[in-house]
Amino acid sequence: MVDDSTTTPAAPDRVTSAIRVVAVASAVALIALSIAWELVWARIGHGTLVLKALPLVFALPGLLKHRMYTYRWLSLAIWCYVAEGLVRITDRAPANWCAGAEVALSIVLFVACAAQVRWRHAVARRPQSAADTGAAH
Repeated sequence: MVDDSTTTPAAPDRVTSAIRVVAVASAVALIALSIAWELVWARIGHGTLVLKALPLVFALPGLLKHRMYTYRWLSLAIWCYVAEGLVRITDRAPANWCAGAEVALSIVLFVACAAQVRWRHAVARRPQSAADTGAAH
């Protein structure tokens, strides 16, 4: 009988790690874009729209720790950023450039989150071989 409480979790495979890099990079870029857009490049009002970056900031720890729940909820929440970008893409420059970048980064982040969820579900469904389970013949 194996005591599971003393075993360490398996390290993520190369695909999982690569997708995480894309997801984290696009989330950080989207955070930076949101802050710069609302405070520097295309200010509207008093800059309170900068708060739209908060959900992405809250998602970063979960993305870095490979938390499946974070990838799932972020893949749904990211469509709010796509919608905002599509609505504001008709503004004057530089707001329309920021909106275009927001749409592009949001779609990249969605694809990374969806790929992460699909890949990890596929890996979890694979049958374990005798070498993976530690059974000797």
